[in-house]
Amino acid sequence: MTARFDAVVIGAGHNGLTCAFYLARAGLKVCVVERRDVVGGAAVTEEFHPGFRNSAASYTVSLLQPKVIADMKLERRGYRVIERPVSNFFPLENDYLKLGGGAERTRAELARFSARDAAALDGYEAALEQVADLLRSMALKTPPNAGGGIAALLAAAAQGRAVGALPIAAQRDALALFVQSAREFLDGWFENDHVKAAFAFDSVVGNYAGPSAPGSAYVLLHHVLGEVNGKKGAWGHPVGGMGAITAMMAQAAREAGAVIRLEAPVERLLVDGRRAAGVRLASGEEIAARTVVANVGPALLFRQLVDPSDLDADFRKRIAGFKTGSGSFRMNVALSALPDFNVLPGKDEEHHRSGIIIAPTMDYMDKAHEDAVRYGWSNAPVVEMTIPSTVDDSLAPPGAHVASLFCQHFAPTLPNGRSWDDEREAAADDIIDTVTAHAPNFRASIIARQIHSPTDLERKFGLIGGDIFHGRMSLDQLWAARPVLGHGDYRAPIGGLYLCGAGTHPGGGVTGAPGHNAAREILKDRSVIGRLFRK
Repeated sequence: MTARFDAVVIGAGHNGLTCAFYLARAGLKVCVVERRDVVGGAAVTEEFHPGFRNSAASYTVSLLQPKVIADMKLERRGYRVIERPVSNFFPLENDYLKLGGGAERTRAELARFSARDAAALDGYEAALEQVADLLRSMALKTPPNAGGGIAALLAAAAQGRAVGALPIAAQRDALALFVQSAREFLDGWFENDHVKAAFAFDSVVGNYAGPSAPGSAYVLLHHVLGEVNGKKGAWGHPVGGMGAITAMMAQAAREAGAVIRLEAPVERLLVDGRRAAGVRLASGEEIAARTVVANVGPALLFRQLVDPSDLDADFRKRIAGFKTGSGSFRMNVALSALPDFNVLPGKDEEHHRSGIIIAPTMDYMDKAHEDAVRYGWSNAPVVEMTIPSTVDDSLAPPGAHVASLFCQHFAPTLPNGRSWDDEREAAADDIIDTVTAHAPNFRASIIARQIHSPTDLERKFGLIGGDIFHGRMSLDQLWAARPVLGHGDYRAPIGGLYLCGAGTHPGGGVTGAPGHNAAREILKDRSVIGRLFRK
């Protein structure tokens, strides 16, 4: 062993940096090892064409925990998020719909499509908000661990009381949101297809399923759990891109005493007597640590970095069945001009500073998924475009812009043995054609493009199957069952090995919650009281 630490963290993504910060702040000697030459994991800012910079994968912020922002003093370090003037702009065939900008404005917009839907808005948002508040209250709590004895029973009772304290109507809404499809849930509130699609869009983001799939209503809810500048449910553009946030996190971790090593890929978890003993790097170097924390996804960790003989047969079976593959295709484009939309002409308008969504109906979204299953992707995909350079001129040369295109649904593995390496350019062309059908100048304005197919996302960022959430956000892979029932408390079946990434509660997105929670459990286990309590 050439180095010895109290804890080694695999992966310098935002959760790994968060966990390292809390551990180092508590006095532990911590080393973070990162495969790439930059911190941030999937939350990085890259120059993809001379003078053009953008968030390469993760691209917008809302879910980052206020406690993490405060504890790491990110605002003092320059953390700044610019809110969208309206949440989303949906260009339609002969009209458009804008969602957000305040309740009165949203209500008036919905009234253009349906007076009944406008009247239903307050009730719908109140129902969602009550359940969202419940889940927000649980984000920084460790799920009870099945088979974890009296401590787990007490934790389950405490968290269960929060559900029981909801009014019965809210309990019914919570049940519906966890098990129903987004279509079924939204059909109970609204009548207009475009209005329902505007809310259903969140149900397919990072979810390789259409809005008619059971459980998709929860994914809808997951995307409204955050806040920006104290405003619940808001989303915004981080100044400097997502990489600016993780650079600040790395600074906080280093100041707390953590060591961060780049270009240090882990080849194998070292185990001694059923207990983690450190890691071996691809270079052959070994780093000793009594605590190993994995910020990589469960599929990558247990299928590639852990020797199968160090896991029992049932766990190997369960982790082999852990579902990944979010059906996402990510692209950045350098633009000479802003897109000029048929239904709302003009340059540098408020909709250019918002989310631009091409998903006019739930049928459209369902077909995009059905086409992906049959053919690999649809020539009419679901597209979300943001143009952060409209509020952050550091990202592009004067007069030019960068746009993020986050698209669904693209098969994690193409049918008929085809390769994403061969098909990525054709898929990118279909995405550009989809936008150009609504903004005729779009294709001609593209100077350069950066493409991340599902295979690229796996190869570059370690996202197995291109899964941006480190694992499907379905009921069987949430809360105490994320990643596997019996190990939902951030503790792996190998002593001293912990998980701190999006493959644990509360799931995907740039939240910092798994890193925060895992650090708390590690410190609890390292304390004398904690060790005695767990015997």
